Amino acid sequence: MPKANKLTLAVLINAALITSTYASEQSEAKGLVEDAKGDILFRTGYLNRDKKNGVKDTSSYAQTAMVKLETGFTQGLVGFGAGVIGDGSFKLGSNNNSGNGMIPKRPDGSAYDHWARGGGFVKARISNTTVTYGTQILDLPVLASNTTRLVPEYFEGVLATSREINGLELTAGKFTKDQYSDQINRDGRKLDSAVVWGAKYKFDDNLNAAYFGLDSKDKLDRHYINVNYKQPLDKNSGLTYDLSAYHTKWDEKGSTYSSTTDDLSNRKNTIWALSSTYNTGPHSVMLAYQQNNGNTGYDYGENADGAQSIYLPNSYLSDFIGNSEKSAQLQYNVDFGGYGVPGLSWTTAYVYGWDIKVKNLTDNAKEREFFNQVKYTVQSGFAKDASLRLRHSYYRASDDYQTNAYIGDTNEWRIWLDIPVKLF
Repeated sequence: MPKANKLTLAVLINAALITSTYASEQSEAKGLVEDAKGDILFRTGYLNRDKKNGVKDTSSYAQTAMVKLETGFTQGLVGFGAGVIGDGSFKLGSNNNSGNGMIPKRPDGSAYDHWARGGGFVKARISNTTVTYGTQILDLPVLASNTTRLVPEYFEGVLATSREINGLELTAGKFTKDQYSDQINRDGRKLDSAVVWGAKYKFDDNLNAAYFGLDSKDKLDRHYINVNYKQPLDKNSGLTYDLSAYHTKWDEKGSTYSSTTDDLSNRKNTIWALSSTYNTGPHSVMLAYQQNNGNTGYDYGENADGAQSIYLPNSYLSDFIGNSEKSAQLQYNVDFGGYGVPGLSWTTAYVYGWDIKVKNLTDNAKEREFFNQVKYTVQSGFAKDASLRLRHSYYRASDDYQTNAYIGDTNEWRIWLDIPVKLF
């Protein structure tokens, strides 16, 4: 895309054209060794999906160590550095892992007993602009690595991030490989090329806005916008308003699972969500409304467009993204630190979706989910920052949505024990 190429070039030369309004990150570089970082995250993960209506259950139980070793930047006008990221894992016990994204499979369908993945990257920085090339975990609304399985999804390519103007962050990049969480193949999702660009701007302490775009060759074009406003009420409470939206148009070769049109050249979708959160002390309550428009659902992940690329509120086990679907959510969260148990939190939510179009079946399919998560993070001592997270979803859908093979009636458990270790 011409616009994407122009923005990439603009980000790369930004430091030479704009006078920084605040301290330069590169001017504070101490050196390759002095600013080096090394971390290992040990994770024991368990995922179980208790399926209904005669569908086979899936479950996986495994152990991994996720490593990131990264140098600092050399000193001077332009700083250089390098690093590696990766994971080594082994399964625990027997596994019925098909369909849950946890453990890679051999061609015969059997699960690997142990496996390893990862890669290296190099980086350069001038002023407040950093360019990274190699294996990366992405956190962009239009291209986000899945981090909700045992190990993360990896992309390979180049990403530039620039913060030359106070409050403004520009992003541009191009990626050519996508390795999902349960894949050994470094390009298991067969990505041709994905060009991303975007900007985030912080107007003040209360108002933020963002725009991101994606052009995945022969697959899709996607655009995302977000506006977030915080309204303080008093020192212990406030309201947060958030508006997010995606617009996607699929190319003829792009895949969708929930289209109601046979015209492969005219598949498009716009999905938007509006939420309001009231917080007071350790409590918060969120109300959210989400709506789909177009002739297909908001299908993501299968086009090498990031299996976590859904920065919308009504996303748990189900994302409530069916064709023409409307959904509403009520969420409650409490931080028990306010009651003398720091590190303990509980989130509960109920989401209901309706008016889902299923081709040749109905225009009024429904789904609902009751979600609960308890998490405890150790606050001090030798196990500081270790965490245990228990998550449960009760999901049900109408028969006509079951036929469409979206998720199907499911009771799901996810249990993660994370133990981070800082090497240096």
